[in-house]
Amino acid sequence: MINLDITSAYEFLDDAGVPVETDYSLAAFCTYKVGGNADLFAEANDVDELIEISKAIKQFNLPVLVLGKGSNLLLSNSGFRGIVVKLDSGFDFVDIDGDVVIAGGITFLPIVARKSAAASLTGFEWAVGVPGSIGGAVRMNAGGHGSDMAQSLVSADIFDFDSSEFSVMTPKDLELSYRSSNLISNQIVTSATFKLAAGDKEKSEAEISSIVKWRREHQPGGQNAGSVFANPEGNHAAKLIDDCGLKGFRIGSAEVSNKHANFIQADANGNPDDVYLLIQKIQLEVFEQTGINLHPENKLIGFD
Repeated sequence: MINLDITSAYEFLDDAGVPVETDYSLAAFCTYKVGGNADLFAEANDVDELIEISKAIKQFNLPVLVLGKGSNLLLSNSGFRGIVVKLDSGFDFVDIDGDVVIAGGITFLPIVARKSAAASLTGFEWAVGVPGSIGGAVRMNAGGHGSDMAQSLVSADIFDFDSSEFSVMTPKDLELSYRSSNLISNQIVTSATFKLAAGDKEKSEAEISSIVKWRREHQPGGQNAGSVFANPEGNHAAKLIDDCGLKGFRIGSAEVSNKHANFIQADANGNPDDVYLLIQKIQLEVFEQTGINLHPENKLIGFD
């Protein structure tokens, strides 16, 4: 059992002028729309507020969870024992200078894709179909449609809550690989710099429209967190799940999508435990039938 002095931590942050809440529901911040509460929830609008949050984390020995758009997160009913940190509007921006794009950590990936295309730059069109933030995308090296963050990322600005310092990390520093980086829980991406290629605005916008159309036709909307499992080398998780006869399989309030087998749909007012049990069921069935271990892309918080 973690013993945390939440009251004192709250008072510390409140006195410092940092927007902070206690026992705060996180369900609305996650695309599954399920899950429990955070002991503390703080939003940082600038560097000074990040530093104050860092002081509180160190002084009160708080576990920390960085939250972006919550599009890759499954949170248990027990919530998060510690502090959840989310960047606010001060970290939501896109600056374009020639072929260089700088975007804030909380900036929505589809916005960066569309603004880059409008500036006649190519190489980031794929991101229009990924409903996450720049920071989260760097953390997991998000990708799709034959590309990923590593293809155009020059560097990322990282704030470390332990040291209260910034660092600039290149893709090599971040050790980017398929759907992963070496970033840990006490680090947050505040911005990222990309180098794109000169392109044709109309061609890029047409590609974006094609990606959006494909996503609507092949992937479900509603309460899900995108692809649940990473694709095994030389294979596709969706095909494996489908071949195992699991499309439409349901546990309680969670169901394997009939539209795309690597998506799990959560019912309105659903239970995250059902989603978690379904993830385990899929892993077990695929392993028993194929011998292949599926590894979740979704970040699972608060589960054994």
